[in-house]
Amino acid sequence: MIAMNQRKALFRKIVGNPRVMGGKPVIRGTRIPIDAIVKRFAESMAVENVLEDYPELTKEDIYAALEYSAQLVKGEKIMQIALE
Repeated sequence: MIAMNQRKALFRKIVGNPRVMGGKPVIRGTRIPIDAIVKRFAESMAVENVLEDYPELTKEDIYAALEYSAQLVKGEKIMQIALE
């Protein structure tokens, strides 16, 4: 289980900007949308393979994308993303 302060740190990695990828949530400092990362796991890719496809990502970026997606699907609260 991820502690609240760890979760907040993960979500700082996710940003939205209407001028970047049409405002989709992306990993800060990249143009890599969260859905592209999650899609790789749906295609049965391992973390190491995702990192090979996106060398600018870290494992923490991937965990942030997965946690963000989990919270959205959970539907219990809306996650705010930082605007650049």
